[in-house]
Amino acid sequence: WRPPRGRGACRRRYGHAGFAKRGEDYFLVKPDCLRVPGDPASAFSVFAVFDGHNGVSAAVYSKEHLLEHVMSALSPDIGREDWLQALPRALVAGFVKADIDFQRKGEVSGTTATLVVIDGFTVTVASVGDSRCILDTQGGELQLLTVDHRLEENAEERERVTASGGEVGRLNLFGGQEVGPLRCWPGGLCLSRSIGDMDVGEFIVPIPHVKQVKLSNTGGRLIIASDGIWDALSNEAAAKACRGLPAELAAKLVVKQALKTSGLKDDTTCVVVDIIPSDHLTSPQLSPKKNQNKLKSLFRRRSHSSVRKLGGKSASIGSVEELFEEGSAMLEESLFSASSQI
Repeated sequence: WRPPRGRGACRRRYGHAGFAKRGEDYFLVKPDCLRVPGDPASAFSVFAVFDGHNGVSAAVYSKEHLLEHVMSALSPDIGREDWLQALPRALVAGFVKADIDFQRKGEVSGTTATLVVIDGFTVTVASVGDSRCILDTQGGELQLLTVDHRLEENAEERERVTASGGEVGRLNLFGGQEVGPLRCWPGGLCLSRSIGDMDVGEFIVPIPHVKQVKLSNTGGRLIIASDGIWDALSNEAAAKACRGLPAELAAKLVVKQALKTSGLKDDTTCVVVDIIPSDHLTSPQLSPKKNQNKLKSLFRRRSHSSVRKLGGKSASIGSVEELFEEGSAMLEESLFSASSQI
């Protein structure tokens, strides 16, 4: 498939790689979706990573059904711009619907979910858990498009869980010794947001952090991966390991570097997507910046409950225009902020 040439036209190249330890990682690649059946001008792409726990059922279900729940929340009769504006709300609704439907099955497994929708140079990411997505743009400028919902590292999520009546603490061994990462009790889950996990109580929610950005016409590279990658490599190390390489080889090298650094301690999955201007034949040549150790995160230090619609305006950060961000764990707040931009 090749998009029509003209202003804003681009193409995608992608690759994926991974190694299994428990076999609970899954990924989704759908490069040729259509908003309007039969109309190639309405094309968009979807990529996702799911890192399951306590079994594979939630990850498999999400791979097979999460996208259809999101699409069912979007009107088929709206144009591209309205569709893109409605997408954040649809992502929130789709994640919640997927969680409700899966829990009706009575299974106790859960999963992270990072779903990436690419339409032209506009990238929309919704995520629960810790399967991170980073954006590498021209000049080596890195930007984080997700928020890790790990209780160990995310103070605001810890506060939310305890304020809701949950207990956050480490695993207690005999003798009172505490070991391992912070967990939510009951259940003992290290994550504060996921799909599934019906046995861990209402404190673990499926409401995703959603971010929408527009790339410049130079394009960029997305790296979407499970924590088997991010526990071994920093954002910068993952990006640096594969700059200048085609997407398929890039994904393999990121996985190889993670295994070289930490060994196979967990399932390891990586999806690399290049967004390339139509007049370029190869992946964007992403060159390192002089100051490599500065990660420019699109998620600034703000409360997760704050609305990031920017009052109808967009914020330009380097070669990326920020269109929308919402990280509230409250369903009403997430849906309201998403709908208020329509």
